[in-house]
Amino acid sequence: MSTCIGLDIGGANIKLSNGVDRTIEIAFPLWKSPETLAATLTSLGSLLATSPDTVALTMTGELADCFRTKADGVEHILNSVEAAFPSSVIRIWQTGAEFFNAEEAREFPILVAAANWHALATWAGRACPQGASLLIDIGSTTTDIIPLSNGFPIPEGGTDPARLVSGELVYTGVRRTPLCAVTHQFEFRGQLVGVAAELFATTRDVYQWLGDLPEDPEDVDTANNRPATREFARDRLVRMLCADSDEIDDRETDDLARQWAAAQRGQIRHAIARVLARLSGSLKMVMISGEGEFLARQVIDEIPELAGVEVLSLAKVLGPEHSVGACAYAVARLASERP
Repeated sequence: MSTCIGLDIGGANIKLSNGVDRTIEIAFPLWKSPETLAATLTSLGSLLATSPDTVALTMTGELADCFRTKADGVEHILNSVEAAFPSSVIRIWQTGAEFFNAEEAREFPILVAAANWHALATWAGRACPQGASLLIDIGSTTTDIIPLSNGFPIPEGGTDPARLVSGELVYTGVRRTPLCAVTHQFEFRGQLVGVAAELFATTRDVYQWLGDLPEDPEDVDTANNRPATREFARDRLVRMLCADSDEIDDRETDDLARQWAAAQRGQIRHAIARVLARLSGSLKMVMISGEGEFLARQVIDEIPELAGVEVLSLAKVLGPEHSVGACAYAVARLASERP
């Protein structure tokens, strides 16, 4: 029996899935050490019972600024995957809704660059085979808002720049987004106050403080390299006002966190409204995925046009691990179905 895995290689994380019962995510800041990607993939592959016959690949890591161009990034990622899985057939998803081989991907890098959202939408769209639907995938770094018709993605934009223009890509997520990119001012002690334009805190701190994301004392991949706990999240949050924790109390910290969360929901709501305005017919379903499913639900609850629309959670259908690594899971499934 042939085996297939899906790989989603991003700029900050790598996700691997067998498309059945196991999806793994590891942190890997590609821009810091691109030369170790092949070795990291080899180590990740060693967690599998057997070497896969097929590696179904999708990526966003080509955008990392360690590469001068996205074509350079695609080439490096392909070389690394081939080195890590020398006996496997490499298939790369592209936005034309089919797989390329490695040679084709090298020839047409713009079609495979940042195509993971398209793989997820193509697979997930079968949940709503008739009428209009919407997929909202919120990850650590970005939010994808993908319109579908009769189960097939119908994006206005096919590349990251075009999707930023169309509102189908919002560069905001629940973990890595610097808070100064969410809003540059908010209300504090009765007046509007500006925030530090520094990487003092990220959205992960907001949602850990509010209880939407779990604490992880062993994880120090934070703005100040201190643990990802609520205690240290507070230190990072108040530092956005150039303050120490003893200068701002818990109630005020809670208020600041809620304002940041509201501002981020506003960014996503605005983009969803733009996408919905282009859809014809009534919406049948909204599918949500990613580690930011909780945020997607909050946003949906604030959009009157989505009241009463069925919401399908990939975390509930597949399990939270598969939802977080939904693009890797989807591309593995697509490859296994399209020999």
